[in-house]
Formats: sequence, C-alpha cells, structure tokens
Amino acid sequence: MQVMVELSLYPLVNAYIPPIQTFIDRLNSYENITVTTCSTSTQVSGDYQTVMRILGEEMQRTHEEVGQAIFVAKFLNFDAMQARKSNDG
Repeated sequence: MQVMVELSLYPLVNAYIPPIQTFIDRLNSYENITVTTCSTSTQVSGDYQTVMRILGEEMQRTHEEVGQAIFVAKFLNFDAMQARKSNDG
C-alpha cells in the first residue's frame, strides 16, 4: 500500500530555518521514498510501512536535536487517490 504524507515542521526556536532544512535534507537522503518540498510543507510518498518508519525515526531525531518542535501531518491513502484519478480521467 502506498501513502502520501503532507508534513509541516514548526521548530520552537528562534533560528527555525536550519532545523527545517536539516529535516528536509535527511528525508531527501532516502532513495526509497519520494520527497517534494513546497513553500509551507513537504510531501513524502512511498510504501506505507517504509514512510512511517522513516518519518518516525526522523521526527524523533528532530525532537532530540531541536527540543520543542511541532509536526503537523496529513495522511492520504495514495493507492485510493491514484485509483480515483484513473476513474475520473
């Protein structure tokens, strides 16, 4: 099963851009997921279990390195979304 996660990170520190960039750079280092960065969020897609494992590890690492940080996420069943696109088009 495929999943797409739209994720926003809000580090509760004065210099907030470096932790966001570091998190995105770490996500981009994985070859088995797709990462698309927009101005206010990052979309991560791939195999459900793989994406969830990677996000769990990287979110924990961010909390350990930054301290307080808020993650806001939306999870979409990418298989169902793609099937709907195929049926509509």
